[in-house]
Amino acid sequence: MFQLVYISSATPGETISMGNILTASRRNNTRDAITGLLYSNGQRFLQALEGPEDKVLAAMARIQADKRHRAVVVLSAQPVAEREFGAWAMAHHDAAQDGERVVEQVGRLVANASPSVKATFEGFCKLRRAA
Repeated sequence: MFQLVYISSATPGETISMGNILTASRRNNTRDAITGLLYSNGQRFLQALEGPEDKVLAAMARIQADKRHRAVVVLSAQPVAEREFGAWAMAHHDAAQDGERVVEQVGRLVANASPSVKATFEGFCKLRRAA
């Protein structure tokens, strides 16, 4: 099992449809046996992908080639003993959503993640809420 965590920014001027991203991600991830978590506020993305190494790396290559993303930075890429996120999940924050509820939701989703991955998601979520 392989886990990759990355962060990216939306490319200015590109239309971002979180619904379309989620639909494509669920389709591709189901096909490739990838699970994980995507947190986005529509401008910044933080995602953990878990699954067979070749499939995770192929998914990352698709993301890096996607013109909607820029400044893609891999934060960690490592073998893991077992899936830390279980089934695919996605937390999405929008301006109308209660920020504290999003922090709690992400906290539940990362409960089984390693301490460093958990801290990355929780810190990112709190920082985005404060912005």
